[in-house]
Formats: sequence, C-alpha cells, structure tokens
Amino acid sequence: MKALILNIQREEWEHTRGLIFSDVDSPDLNESKRPEDASKVIIKPRYTGFCGSDKGIWFRHAFKDLIFDSLQSENQSYRICGHELLGEILDVGSYAKSYYGYKPGDIVSTESHIFCGRCHQCKIGDAHVCSDHKIIGISTDGCFAELVKLPARELWKTDIDLIRPEVAAIQEPLGNAVHACSRVDLRGKTLAIFGCGTIGLLSILVARSMGAAVIIGVDPNPQNLKLAESLGVDVSIQVSASNDSERPYDPDMSIVQRIKDKCYGEGVDVAMEMAGSNQALNTAIASTRAGGDIILFGLSAGDYTLSNFQEIIMYGKSLHSVVGRRVFQTWYILSNLLKSKSHPLQEKIFEIILNKGEGTIIPFHSFERSTFEKTIQKYPKVIFKY
Repeated sequence: MKALILNIQREEWEHTRGLIFSDVDSPDLNESKRPEDASKVIIKPRYTGFCGSDKGIWFRHAFKDLIFDSLQSENQSYRICGHELLGEILDVGSYAKSYYGYKPGDIVSTESHIFCGRCHQCKIGDAHVCSDHKIIGISTDGCFAELVKLPARELWKTDIDLIRPEVAAIQEPLGNAVHACSRVDLRGKTLAIFGCGTIGLLSILVARSMGAAVIIGVDPNPQNLKLAESLGVDVSIQVSASNDSERPYDPDMSIVQRIKDKCYGEGVDVAMEMAGSNQALNTAIASTRAGGDIILFGLSAGDYTLSNFQEIIMYGKSLHSVVGRRVFQTWYILSNLLKSKSHPLQEKIFEIILNKGEGTIIPFHSFERSTFEKTIQKYPKVIFKY
C-alpha cells in the first residue's frame, strides 16, 4: 500500500526534511499469530489532517527521540506518520466486535494517544497523561496510508450526516482547543489568546461557543490575525516578531497595557499561551488580572524563565497545563459542540480555517513533496482526501 513515511537514520535528522511517499506492507488482523489483534480494527482513511506535530517532523523540529527510540524497540526502519483521521472500518477483531460493537462500514475518528490502561493515571481517569502511552504517527504507525490498524478502544464513532467529513477529520486537534477552553469556566469571561496558529484559531471558535464575552487575539503574523478577525475576535494585537532585549523573556508591557485597557484596567480573566514562547508566557501572566487563570498549551523544549514569579503567588494567579484531550470526556463535549445548531462552529471551521477546501484539501495519491511543503506553510490546516 502507499503511505507517507519518515525513513531516515537518526544521524541524518538534522540535515533532512520532508516525508517520503512510498510503498509499504499493508496491516492485517491475524489473531492466531497476534492475539492482541482481537481488540483491533483495520480502517481505510477517507480524510486525514496534517497536524502541527507533523509539521514539526517535516522540518525536524520535534519528536526525534520518540520516533527513533520507538523504531529501535520495534526493530523497524520507518515510521508511517499522521494521527488526525476520519475513516471507514474494513475489518474487525473478535473482541473489538463483541465488546465495542464495531463492524465493517462504521465511520470513526481516533484519539491519538494510545493509553496503556494499567498505570495509576489510567486507573483514576487521567488516561490523557498515561505514563506508558504511545502517539499514533510518532511512536507507533499512523494514518497517512491506504490502511491503518488501531486499537478499538481508541476510536470515536462519528456521524457524518451531522458533522461534515472534512471537519470530522480534525476532531483530534479541535479536541485540543476544547480541552484548553474547558479547563476553566469561560462563561461571560474576558480571554486573551497568545498565538493564533491552528489551535489558537480553533480556540477562538470554541471559546465563543462556550460563552466567552470578549476575546483578544495576539500574534506576530498578520495573516493569522486576519483569520482571527474573520473568526470573530473582538480585538487583534500584532506583536513584534523580533526581540533584541538583554532579557528577551520579559513581558511586552505595551501589549499588557493594551489588554488591560480593554478589561477594566485590570487584565483578562483568562489568558491562553499557545505560542510556546517564553516572552508570550510572561506577557500572558502579566496580562491576567489578579485571581485569573493562565492556560498553558504552547510547547517548546528547554528552560523557561518566569520574569516575576512573585506576581503569580501574590496576586493569586493560577497556571493550568493542558495536553491532548481528556479521554473521552473532551470528545463528548466537542461532538456536542459540532452538532449544535446554536452557533456556526462547523461552518467557520470549513469556510475560514479550511478555506472552503480551496488549496487546503489535497488528494493523497497526488502527493508531491515540494508543492506540499509550500501548502503547509501557507494554510493553518491541510487535509488529505483519499
């Protein structure tokens, strides 16, 4: 079968980029040879989303050790990438059929974190921070392929009569935004989102549907801010992309003051740091009122400096880290939001973030490396159609 893979040696990581469209072995179910296949299914993708994580792999910015350590443990030379999926079940293991009720023809999406079910976190309902999890398309083979084999317990049945398939394909990243927005109560609150990339843009829509009263978007990229305005932010603020200060992690006080001026002179109730920037983190903290909440979602390796740690304590500000989606609480919330007719969440995702499919939906079998690289640099979200 055809698949989009990473197939390089560890030492070549820093000197390469991109993925390879290649022929690989097709997955199958064979319970006599592999008893664990009883709990798995074979899925034919219909749409798959190209994630920021996939972009990190493409440009060699992220997941090097996870990929190569897992390949070594599996004695495998390549990794099939991709973890955002909408597909049709073709074959079902005996346990997946009897216990989960799946059958050929079912349309499903998937949670991307394969949790162990045995560790302390899994047992108390925190499977999203499982101590022994795998990530589809990173530490185990993913869905950029003609077929993918996945555990039945990871799947999420999806009604494409109620959720258009192009949008249903990105339920996984939308779930990141839903998790971030449901970490605290947003009803009637003022909110600043630092970083209007894909998850930040989705968070604008989710926050509004959850009742946020005022939403401020902060980003250095004018194109991102233009999209944020189309999605309905009340205020957009462009921040300088360059910072030559001796303390580049310090908050941008001009941004802080502009946000305070919009919020009773005190700051926002909630700030979301979604850029993975040290300065953005400190600006978010400084822009939040006393007693407010800061949601941490942006990811960057290395050390961070909190420029005024005392302020967090003395003013009772709370920091909340968010990773992935709560399994499956977040999926129920996002499914209900997508199906609701009380707001245009689906419509705006398709029309604005996906640009009505123009330039953003790519035939999988027409993959061409150089053209695709330009596409993922132009649009916040790109989807493969099979």
